Amino acid sequence: MIKDTLKGFRQFILRGNVVDLAVGVVIGAAFTSIVNSLVKDLLTPLVAAIFRQPDFSGLYFTLNHSRFMYGSFINALVSFLIVASTVYFFVVIPINTLIAKARKEAPEDPATKKCPECLSEIPKEAKRCAHCCQAVL
Repeated sequence: MIKDTLKGFRQFILRGNVVDLAVGVVIGAAFTSIVNSLVKDLLTPLVAAIFRQPDFSGLYFTLNHSRFMYGSFINALVSFLIVASTVYFFVVIPINTLIAKARKEAPEDPATKKCPECLSEIPKEAKRCAHCCQAVL
């Protein structure tokens, strides 16, 4: 009983899609740190240089003794837009380009040809049309 259960578990773990998923999670975690570093260390300082304010979290307004921290929302929004655009331009577009190039295959040699007399489709190797009995070169 236990031996069969362990055998089934081993087959489940070694199935291709489980291993692929595990590899995808590990690669995704590593890629997340790269994207976060790109955003934090390169792109956010660029945005700060353009707007002359490195951090918007200090921006707020007060209404009826309640503080509305709209600067934190701006920081989160800018961070999201930078991460999304980074992933789009550095991952999605290159992957889509590679997939499009891979799908372009050489056109297949047609298996049929047209009879010059009756214009019906006949096998490419045919020497005579099956419809009109015309000799085909």
